[in-house]
Amino acid sequence: MPRHLPSLELIRGFEAAARHLSFTKAAEELFVTQSAVSRQTKALEEDLGVPLFLRRNRAIHLTEAGQALYRASAEALATLGAAVSRIRGLDQARVVTVSCSFGFASLWLVPRLAALRERHPGIDLRISADNRFVDLDLERIELAIRYCVPQSAPAGAVKLFDEEVFPVCSPQLRRRSRHPLASPADLRHHVLLVLDDPNGIRPTSSWPLWLEVARLADVKPAGTLHFSHYDQLIQAAVDGQGVALGSSALVRGLLRQGKLIAPFRQSFPSPRAYFLVVADGAKDRLDVRAVVEWLLREVGGDCLLENLRDKRAGATRK
Repeated sequence: MPRHLPSLELIRGFEAAARHLSFTKAAEELFVTQSAVSRQTKALEEDLGVPLFLRRNRAIHLTEAGQALYRASAEALATLGAAVSRIRGLDQARVVTVSCSFGFASLWLVPRLAALRERHPGIDLRISADNRFVDLDLERIELAIRYCVPQSAPAGAVKLFDEEVFPVCSPQLRRRSRHPLASPADLRHHVLLVLDDPNGIRPTSSWPLWLEVARLADVKPAGTLHFSHYDQLIQAAVDGQGVALGSSALVRGLLRQGKLIAPFRQSFPSPRAYFLVVADGAKDRLDVRAVVEWLLREVGGDCLLENLRDKRAGATRK
């Protein structure tokens, strides 16, 4: 190693502390003491002549220099790790991490994992459910499913599917109710399941917006139940606790299984869609390619079934 570069041990300790923003968590990851990581970081700061962290009230934050070094060290360590894995012949045994929203993970991805295991038993998949947009390279994540408007999709992203929004409920709710859901106006007799979405993650899952599109802005429901996550809201709909606004991409499987029904024909398209993003450093990995191909195959099967259903519905109406 050139003399002007710090030791790899110091870089590893700093990178772990910067990634976790915690000396304690970095120490747990590296199997050393918290004081050892703190000393390593202090030695690195003295070697570089600049502070890398701001230490405030038991919390640490990266300085501008720390952010620059973190980006470089994370990339360098990832490259080094990949090279070592290839040399050892372990490239195929690495974990493929998929970042996606809680709703997509619970309602679309997790029910399909058995099919992935059957097709690719040697691939270890890790689901990282998070409603924020993560930095794939910095957080060492290979794949992400982004729910966004097309103009916000990263360069090279592949659109998986568009989204239609429409009311859904359990068949039992429709049967046992004294007020059948024959038309959207009948929603006044039912409980609406509402997504609390302060960050605007799912803007089309808004009942006021849907009712306005359906020209029923003045309809007042019998009650409301509020949820912080979309998968919780849909589970409540399956359990017959009220009527939810369903995302076509996420409730399609439940509609096929008969756990949910769409009582009305009215729906409206969402301006957002689901996009697949592959981290630049993972595009050449065979295991990542296999997961991408499997995802696209699953999406293609969904779209084929949806097209067949639409054609049959059209033939029935004729």
